[in-house]
Amino acid sequence: MTEAAARAAVTRWLRLVQADTELSAYLIGVDLDRLAAHLIRQLVGGGPVLEGWPGLSEALRRRAGDYLAGALASGGPAVIDEVAAEFQASLAGQCPLPASELALVVAALARLVGGGGDRAERWALLAVLGRVHHRHRLRPEHGPLIGAALATVAPRLCPPPVAVGWERRWRWAWALVVRAAGRIGDGPAFWSAEVTGRDLAAEGIAILTVRPWHPLPFRPGQAVPLCLPQHPGRWRWYCPANVPRPDGTVELHVRAVAAGAVSRSLVHEVRPGDSLHFGPPVDVGLSLPVSSPSVPRRDLLLVAGSTGLAPLRALVEQVAAAPDSRRMTLVVGVRTVADLYDAITLDKLDQAHPWLTVVPAFSHDPSVAPAEQGDALALGLYHYRPGQDVYVCGPPAMLDVAQRRLPTAGIPADRIHLPDRIPWR
Repeated sequence: MTEAAARAAVTRWLRLVQADTELSAYLIGVDLDRLAAHLIRQLVGGGPVLEGWPGLSEALRRRAGDYLAGALASGGPAVIDEVAAEFQASLAGQCPLPASELALVVAALARLVGGGGDRAERWALLAVLGRVHHRHRLRPEHGPLIGAALATVAPRLCPPPVAVGWERRWRWAWALVVRAAGRIGDGPAFWSAEVTGRDLAAEGIAILTVRPWHPLPFRPGQAVPLCLPQHPGRWRWYCPANVPRPDGTVELHVRAVAAGAVSRSLVHEVRPGDSLHFGPPVDVGLSLPVSSPSVPRRDLLLVAGSTGLAPLRALVEQVAAAPDSRRMTLVVGVRTVADLYDAITLDKLDQAHPWLTVVPAFSHDPSVAPAEQGDALALGLYHYRPGQDVYVCGPPAMLDVAQRRLPTAGIPADRIHLPDRIPWR
């Protein structure tokens, strides 16, 4: 292992350990620079690591080892840059892909050929790769060239089974990319960005402020693919929680999920100054229709669960920027008062706009007022008034219930707006 790769892995490992309540206690009084230097030497030299850390139980030692194994397995910028250079040499100038984008393209292609994770991740990969294909005018003859070059480096980025049936896997992946290119439209495929702010708003939830190096042309309610350098090729959807700002910053609400390597990194590891990449913004069914004489401005009922609040709060900001006499009710569903992570901002919006009513819904907190007890959908239906458009965003289980419950409550199908084009966590 190179020293650069070892240093990146150890940096990630330290952040994971510091975010772990039990393990972080054993770092008190430890010279972290010396510990990091020792681990880097051990990793480069191939010797045993994490031995001799006093006081750790066997269970905690295994957990620390798991964190380190995960940090090593995720590759990182140093590894992907080496792979991209080999990929470029294999192409020998026969493809118009620019060198500045090769690392992101190679990692995304390898991930897609490997299966692309779940359906939402495949959609994110195809949004990015389809834009690459369209932007650089790739032609049919480029497919075999890219596939052959990728085959030489993919084993370093994908699980071993990807090597089995490579031709079939590549034809399948490339056909999906070509198809996506016909739908995604023109424009940049990537926006590099820097994290400028981080707030641990609640247990397992972070609010990140990110500034793209070039303006990101998104609209409230849209979703944007996101990728971290420490997880190359893994793209995840996030909705900005704001309207476009004069300074270009984007606010993201992220919940760390148990099986989500990217979400855990965003919540527990990422710090101001770190970099990430955005892909092209995509409509997912949550944007407000463009006002026109033929499109009436209806009152709105917004129902949010967990970090599904983000795109709905952006809609509130959109209406606040150009008030149009419509009224809005925003129901925010959480388990307990402690989970209401964006309470200060919501209170400011509620106080500043007389046309807005914010209703918290606590599903597991008997200490709150009776009018605030219950799940978000139940309280949303209580506040529903005929003629409203209803927007719902939250975890998959909540959306599944909304698809069945809202029509049976008499809400017309054309007034129900769910993020139905990608599955949401």
